[in-house]
Amino acid sequence: MGLAVFDQARTASRVGRVRLNGSWQAVARKDLLATSLPWRALAYLVTGAVVGVVVLASLVVSLTAGALLTVFLVGVPLLAVPVVAAVPLGALERRRLRIMGAEPAPSPHRPAGRGPRGWLGTRLREQATWRALAYTGLLAVVLGPVELIAVTYGLVVPLVMICAPISVAEAGHIVLLKFWPLDSLTEAFAAALLGVAVLVAAAYPITALATAHALLARLLLTPGKAEPGERLAELTRSRSRLVEAFEVERRRIERDLHDGAQQRLVALTMTLGLAKVSPPAEAAELVARAHQEAKLALAEIRDLIRGIHPRILADRGLPAAVAELADRSPVPVEVDVAVPRLPEAVESVAYFVVSEGLANVAKHSGAEQARVRGRLDGRLLTVEIRDDGVGGADVTAGTGLAGLADRVSAVEGRLMLSSPPGGPTLLRAEIECLPALP
Repeated sequence: MGLAVFDQARTASRVGRVRLNGSWQAVARKDLLATSLPWRALAYLVTGAVVGVVVLASLVVSLTAGALLTVFLVGVPLLAVPVVAAVPLGALERRRLRIMGAEPAPSPHRPAGRGPRGWLGTRLREQATWRALAYTGLLAVVLGPVELIAVTYGLVVPLVMICAPISVAEAGHIVLLKFWPLDSLTEAFAAALLGVAVLVAAAYPITALATAHALLARLLLTPGKAEPGERLAELTRSRSRLVEAFEVERRRIERDLHDGAQQRLVALTMTLGLAKVSPPAEAAELVARAHQEAKLALAEIRDLIRGIHPRILADRGLPAAVAELADRSPVPVEVDVAVPRLPEAVESVAYFVVSEGLANVAKHSGAEQARVRGRLDGRLLTVEIRDDGVGGADVTAGTGLAGLADRVSAVEGRLMLSSPPGGPTLLRAEIECLPALP
């Protein structure tokens, strides 16, 4: 589906687990050979073997030079090179996860202090750096050599066997793989058929090995659930942005009251004042005009209150409130929201996700149809807004989606967007919650 999870920085939140298309279920599929996964796995192992060899050579050189020069007190900085190099290596490995079909992986590192000293101090104090260092050691000592062996025996050896007839036709006699003498084309073609069988059979262990490597990289190099420092920093940034957003909302409410309802109430007061000193015939007309002004002021106040927290949401819950949003939308909306009463904070966030989503559909998508779906699966509330518009939604183009991401993160949820050029667009919020008492 290609969902992109918004980053908890200013524009978006990609905090969440990296999902791998190449999972153990995919490895066990009967039609594995008909998919692109074995080729992606082979590319992942080949590049992993190359990276592993380079990392191993770099570690050997830096550690050896550091140990030899420590006597002269100039080799100590070289001993810290692996720790510093583990950070960019982790970034490279997170990018390589895309070969296995993973979503873009977020960085687990916190924003660093100013200057090299501040950067190094921040990196040495966080868990993510030491996990990256552990991964670096595994890649150099275990994963790289194992993958080099796997590529050699799973790809190179079968290809050499498949090419045996060509070698026999040219030389007349060869010793295949240094132990199998081949004297005729019949024996060479038999070796070639065996090579094809080995190559096909090797697709399964190669894919399993690549999947295991990718899962290990995801475990060590992407944000974990229990990282107090990173989580605290993320929540602090989110709360700070929410405070700013609430201040902006307060000023908007003041402006709307001043420019709208307040002006109508002033006009109403002046009209009633004129009616007091006017003849009866003119007074009746002025009172009628004042009555119309009062109704308009009431309608504006009602719309303003609906934008803050709609009464129908508090009285009848999320399904009824979403249905009212759909009725007011200029784009036809199909509503399929079947959830019980939920905590007020959760209902409010879900409502504003739907409200902002439908507003974006009406303003930017050019869609002819939209659909809102809401379900509570155990403790997970999922709300989706889908449209058949032109797609290409840009998170950085405005503050609406970033503000929604902050609202959702405040209740421990995730906001995800899929909007490829040409459409369709899918906006989905996932919030973990408990149903409220009826």
